[in-house]
Amino acid sequence: MAIYLDSAIASEAEAVKFWGWVKGITTNPTLLSQSDTPPETTLKKLVRLTNGPLYYQLVASDKAGMLAEGRKAFEIIGSQTILKIPATPLGFEVVASLSSEITCSVTAIYSAAQAAVAREAGAKIAIAYVNRATRLLGDGIALVQDMASVLKGSNTEILAASIKSPEEAAASLQAGAHHLTLPLAMLQAIATHEFSQKTVEEFAKGGVGLSGVV
Repeated sequence: MAIYLDSAIASEAEAVKFWGWVKGITTNPTLLSQSDTPPETTLKKLVRLTNGPLYYQLVASDKAGMLAEGRKAFEIIGSQTILKIPATPLGFEVVASLSSEITCSVTAIYSAAQAAVAREAGAKIAIAYVNRATRLLGDGIALVQDMASVLKGSNTEILAASIKSPEEAAASLQAGAHHLTLPLAMLQAIATHEFSQKTVEEFAKGGVGLSGVV
């Protein structure tokens, strides 16, 4: 299992770098547009701020362009590259062409059947937009469950994205997701509970320990 930062903001990547439990970074065209530097510069900054994967989503609309863009991303990011390729007939063709040379994920999957195609095309990761699927299909967690059933026993893993609450994050993992990607505020939210802080404060009032010992 891995938990990723979903962001293209270098300061956010720097903030989570030392937490120790955020294992990589996912980006998309919208997130890259929020950076104050061109995409190539942003990617170069981000790859220096993580030891794990850096996901880049293709935006070209034709096969030759997508292949060229994927290889260009790999030139910039290197071995940490995971390409995000849309779950379309053309996207699956591109995955089948690139997956032997660059690690590929398929993004915006909305059916278990698409997850099966992603697996057969050679994708390492199948990405489900959980909350968006709930809004569009009625139940994003059920989508993750269906994908997990189809992908069981294969080498294709599920990354749950579009997570809007800690409860949705946990439910996605319980449904069979292998990984989560979350914006900075949601990463902070899943690590926080009001009763945890209250318990720590109660222990601190009357307890003793090694704090301050040199």
